[in-house]
Amino acid sequence: MQFELPGVLALPDGRYLARQEDGERVLVVETTAAPPPPRRRRRKPKRVEDGAEPAALPLTQVTAIRAWQPFESEREAESWLAGAIGSEEAVDTTVAEGIALLNRALHAHAAASGDPLAAELGAERATAVRIGHGSGKQVAAGRFTTAREVDVRGGASQRRRRDEELRPQERVAAVLGGREQLDACETLLLRARADLDAGRPREAALQLRVGLEALLVELDGALADPGHEEDMTELRARRGEAGDAANEALHGELNATQLSSVRELLDICERILRRRRVLRG
Repeated sequence: MQFELPGVLALPDGRYLARQEDGERVLVVETTAAPPPPRRRRRKPKRVEDGAEPAALPLTQVTAIRAWQPFESEREAESWLAGAIGSEEAVDTTVAEGIALLNRALHAHAAASGDPLAAELGAERATAVRIGHGSGKQVAAGRFTTAREVDVRGGASQRRRRDEELRPQERVAAVLGGREQLDACETLLLRARADLDAGRPREAALQLRVGLEALLVELDGALADPGHEEDMTELRARRGEAGDAANEALHGELNATQLSSVRELLDICERILRRRRVLRG
């Protein structure tokens, strides 16, 4: 999987070996037209002419390589590629695997550098996304024997339909204009979702406990809707599950039952927030 991303990533150029339970992967990061390293002293502000063209952005090419179980033949590789691009669901699954590896590296870099503002990325940010196969030397250099460029922005996936339904641009304008405030639970639950989707269940459990408690306070009586009251009642009844999972997360990995509870409770929290946004218009 290969992504062309505008700008420079926080992750330095290089090749990174990642070991996971199902095998090894390699992440290759290469920036073209990178800006020169910063000077020791800042330049003095200079005059900007009216109508000046925006500065050209560098481009970062990220290649996520499956480095285990190489194909026995080109025919086998072509068969894999045909399956990987055979449907929207297959494309989404393959692309998600590649972007997850990149985000794992970005998260590790943020923790190692102590940068709280480092952001993980979605595949939709890429200007181009490719799925392909090639020899070890080829893919390590960002090239392929055969590749297909795929569209990750089109279609109507469930998440995309949800985003369109919630009209985020209108809410951004309302928040910036002082007509609406964000609740603390929204930020906390967003972080829980990011951790859970990135394969960090311990962190997700800890975020969920605080986010759930904040939601129960902030959205108590927020809607005169039977579905809202039903979901809030279920969260109150199951809040102990969130606490148990968070306590376990302090000492080690969650068991299957606790992980399932975290997923279910987070889904309910998100459904409550989604319902409020939709019904408020």
